Amino acid sequence: MHKPSSITSALSQESPLFSVEFFPPKDDAGGRRMLETAEAIRPYSPNFVSITYGAGGGTRETTMRYARILQDEYNFEVMPHLTCVGHTVNELLEILEDFAKAGFRNVMALRGDPPQGEDVFKATEGGLSYGSDLVELIRENFPDFGIGVGGYPEKHPEAKDNIIDLANLKTKVDAGADFITTQLFFDNQAYFDFVKSCKDSGIDIPVLPGLLPVLSLGQVRRFCKMCEASLPTSLEKKLTQADDENHPTIGAEWAAGQINELLQGGAPGYHIYALNKPQSTLQILQSLGIEKTAA
Repeated sequence: MHKPSSITSALSQESPLFSVEFFPPKDDAGGRRMLETAEAIRPYSPNFVSITYGAGGGTRETTMRYARILQDEYNFEVMPHLTCVGHTVNELLEILEDFAKAGFRNVMALRGDPPQGEDVFKATEGGLSYGSDLVELIRENFPDFGIGVGGYPEKHPEAKDNIIDLANLKTKVDAGADFITTQLFFDNQAYFDFVKSCKDSGIDIPVLPGLLPVLSLGQVRRFCKMCEASLPTSLEKKLTQADDENHPTIGAEWAAGQINELLQGGAPGYHIYALNKPQSTLQILQSLGIEKTAA
């Protein structure tokens, strides 16, 4: 039995966990925006922050660079993402060793999406085919790492049905995953139904809900189409009837309402997909009455 990581320990506490996700910027201007977001969020002391990993390993160096900045300069507990796409097993082990040397003790293990322009995932020669393979690789070689995996309250777009999707998730859990972070959703019933289905399937690790701040009607429609998530009629109506400039406020209020209901319903915390933009995340925290805990 491996010892619990800082994240898995936080998920077991009575007080709700709060975390934020960043993505590796494409240029210096994007880097400044990301770090401005980190600076704005730092006083609220998130339990951890995560940083994503680009398709095909295209952001390997950028992910590592900014993960180290977030850890060393902002004192965040950082959980870098890692995907199977474009890497051999040896390369994945090298990256994991780099994570360990940098002081990271948690990793989000994902199969990853096909590279841009491709519709079907193809395993790299000498690489891994499934997210569960990556979880197993990490657990065998870095036994004290905390391992997060992704879950889809409304089913993974590639899964034929919910039964197959849950079976795939159970395989990742059995391989050694410590917790699940969900894909975005806007209807909390989808989360509660998903958690119940997980328990009924023998999945008993924490399920951390992932929330996306809505910035515009076009944005939320795109994300819902991409992730095959449902868009509640009431939210769509609010956005349709409001001026564009008011959409971020509506989105923040909706997310805050989701979080309050989720926590009341037993969720262990909440994970905000900040999109490297601080304002909506700050609005959500302020709507929740979260106070700054650090200077």
